[in-house]
Amino acid sequence: MPESQVRALEVDERTSRRAVIAACSGNVFEWYDFTVYALFALSIAKAFFPSSDPTIELVKAFLAFGLGFVVRPLGAVLLGIYGDRAGRKAVLTATIGLMAVGTLIIAVSPTYAAIGVGAPLLLLAGRVLQGFSAGGEVGGAAALLIEHAPSHRRGEYASWLQASMAASNILGALVAFGVTSLLTREQLDGFGWRIPFVIGLLIAPIGMWIRNTLDETPEFKREAGHRGSAPVRPLRTLLSEFPLMVLKGSSLSILWTVSSYVLVIFMPTYVQRSFGYTPSEAFTASLVGNVVMVAICVLAGIASDRLGRKTVLMAAALWLVVLVHPMLWLVQTQHGLATLIAAQTLLCIGVGCFVGVAPSTLAELFPARVRSTGVSVCYNLAVTLFSGFAPAVLAWLTGRGGVFAPGWYVIIAAVLAAPALVSLKPGRAPGASLSQGVSPSQG
Repeated sequence: MPESQVRALEVDERTSRRAVIAACSGNVFEWYDFTVYALFALSIAKAFFPSSDPTIELVKAFLAFGLGFVVRPLGAVLLGIYGDRAGRKAVLTATIGLMAVGTLIIAVSPTYAAIGVGAPLLLLAGRVLQGFSAGGEVGGAAALLIEHAPSHRRGEYASWLQASMAASNILGALVAFGVTSLLTREQLDGFGWRIPFVIGLLIAPIGMWIRNTLDETPEFKREAGHRGSAPVRPLRTLLSEFPLMVLKGSSLSILWTVSSYVLVIFMPTYVQRSFGYTPSEAFTASLVGNVVMVAICVLAGIASDRLGRKTVLMAAALWLVVLVHPMLWLVQTQHGLATLIAAQTLLCIGVGCFVGVAPSTLAELFPARVRSTGVSVCYNLAVTLFSGFAPAVLAWLTGRGGVFAPGWYVIIAAVLAAPALVSLKPGRAPGASLSQGVSPSQG
């Protein structure tokens, strides 16, 4: 190979690695701030929604958590369109800025005891900004990763999207473990719950700087050059030309989002309230499970490049359906930290295999001109309708005796995702141009 080509290849590889770092660094911050709320829902409930009934307190807190999902479709559409018009770099810089503002509001909001009804209103304002930001993050990051990836490694590169989300859960679990270990319950409910949000604010500038220094993707540059001065209407194009792909992508995203929010994010609260585990035990198990999940996401992405997206996704879905109830039963009947760690780890393996492959599968459904919008809309429709209020619903059900409701919820999600999984054909589309809208079903 001529020396000039070797140098060009090295530059491309360096750019690709920087793209992974840029997407993941900001993504860790984004999802840490968005989901750490759930880890401290019990304390937030007491601070902003005081009630004589602890279950009502928690349900209200999780309803506020769910409000962040209500505005996500709006963020998905507007920020997705922005990403398809202005570029992946522009939208990812915008999302991290919006998330920082929302997190700041939550971190400094006075409690209900201090200002009354104004306190939950401020909390809701912070969640709205966080939700709007999160709505555009997945589509922009998925497009960035897959468009910077070599054609034969798209699954591997896109898997880092969900691996970084798992890393944000690790960061959240570490912070939660530290805070709950060092502070008393009274201190935690008084001021300790604010500490995780302050930590999130401290790492925001790092993610912002890394994303600002990133190059735009070659795929987007080519697409922008082809369209010239022609008007860009990503949403209209998406709905008129790719309605079947939107339906398929939304169906696939149901199990992606439900498995993550129910079996990973909601689990620490669930095992504390339903099975009597201590906060330290719950967060320790969550930490171990998420460490395993980071590795599994990447390994699943690599496997999907070799075996095909459908093979890995179907195996992961089957794993979750078969194991979810036995693991919950084990956690209930064989009470202990070792049991909880084992169950959480086995569930995270199944979740990691599915969510590690889902981003590349979803991104490959759409061509570059609507990819950011398409991924954002599909993912956020699923997360809003099926996952955003899942913690609130499950908190109410488990508080009323339905301790195995989370398991049934995951199985229902798998059934709803089944049509999309079955429609995928084995294999992949190696070396095909993403600008033509390669679908795994075309592989």
